[in-house]
Amino acid sequence: MIKDIFSNCLNEVKSKSLRPLGSLKSKFKKIGIVGSGLMGHGIAYVSSYYGFKVVLIDNSKENVLTAFSKIEKMFKTEIKQNLFSNSQMEKCLENIKVSTDVSDLKGCDLVIEAVYEDTALKRDVTIAAEKIMKSSGVFSSNTSTIPISKLATVSVRPENFIGIHFFSPVHKMKLVEIIKNDNTSSNTLARTLDFINAIKKIPIVVNDGPGFFTTRVFMKYALEGMALLHEGNDAYAIESAGKEVGFPVGPLAILDEISLKVAFNIRNQERKNTNSVELNLLEEPWDEVLSLMINEFGRLGRINKKGFYEYPENGMKKLWSGLGTKITSKRIKISKNLMSERLIFSQVIEALNCYDQGVLNSIAEANVGSVYGWGFPKPGVFSYIENYGINKFKVKSNDLFDSFGSRFLVPSFFNAVKDIDELFS
Repeated sequence: MIKDIFSNCLNEVKSKSLRPLGSLKSKFKKIGIVGSGLMGHGIAYVSSYYGFKVVLIDNSKENVLTAFSKIEKMFKTEIKQNLFSNSQMEKCLENIKVSTDVSDLKGCDLVIEAVYEDTALKRDVTIAAEKIMKSSGVFSSNTSTIPISKLATVSVRPENFIGIHFFSPVHKMKLVEIIKNDNTSSNTLARTLDFINAIKKIPIVVNDGPGFFTTRVFMKYALEGMALLHEGNDAYAIESAGKEVGFPVGPLAILDEISLKVAFNIRNQERKNTNSVELNLLEEPWDEVLSLMINEFGRLGRINKKGFYEYPENGMKKLWSGLGTKITSKRIKISKNLMSERLIFSQVIEALNCYDQGVLNSIAEANVGSVYGWGFPKPGVFSYIENYGINKFKVKSNDLFDSFGSRFLVPSFFNAVKDIDELFS
């Protein structure tokens, strides 16, 4: 049954229903990517793999040459696995030009900005790129947190501006989150969907807002893991609680993978994107944990081989022994079942908030986005409510709210909902 529910959601998302009616099918001829880091060269690899001409821009010659070497290595991995031939690799690599000169964006009908999550920097890239690329082209940002409307304020063609949020590693992750705002034209959306389908990714379309859907909801899993740690719960039990309900890895392991610095920056971006007093003050338990890990102990995650886990050169990773003494002196033990419920409910309630605030457009996109975006257990975030029992879910949420605070408060509209299918009806 779970498989059938998810398959139905996936079929709905893969259908043409996301594409605006009446828009002619199109294909971009030249893709410009600004920023050659992990996301930038990943997007370049996938685009060239599916036959697109690509120009990869960075302000450092060393960076773009390193990026090209990494792309070549990715193709060679495909060859070793008998998934690709040498001649195919050579053809794809011929389609990639690396450059430090922004004028090489001339002729691009799609530009994807993939630089660091900094509003001013992304705006500078927008201004520079739009002067050179095709005037009829689409400009997109790969931001995972900053509202598209905030970035598009400097665009001379805001109707051609859209968010294209890829997931890391780009060549392995199936999902792409497309973000539109009030100015994004239906033609821009249609052309973007055609590109995502051409590179064999699965798109969901969401409306603009801080963190959009995926980053906003996924981060609740990681943050709740840190809240549990801050309370004095055993780190191993926290990780186990996440995996036992179907997540591929525990919340602390996920934080190590994305890097604690990135999580810290996402939290800072949340504060910039909101007027909420709660988010403007460093008062949440996870903020204290992040601050201690980064500033006190210099632990950034896998990126520097020390985060919530240790990463010995020869051997398997293991949880850092200091978690039990240096992060908090408190010692409590709640049931693993309650830990699991907190990890899941924090995400589901945030997804309901996304619905309430107009970010989401369908149950299917929410389910598919949660499963393919960060590994939420199938059949997805909204189907979890249905499987749990909607009335039972309301009661449990209220209990969690009474015990652990406002992050478990469901939006007021949900109290009147009797069936999950009422959403979007």
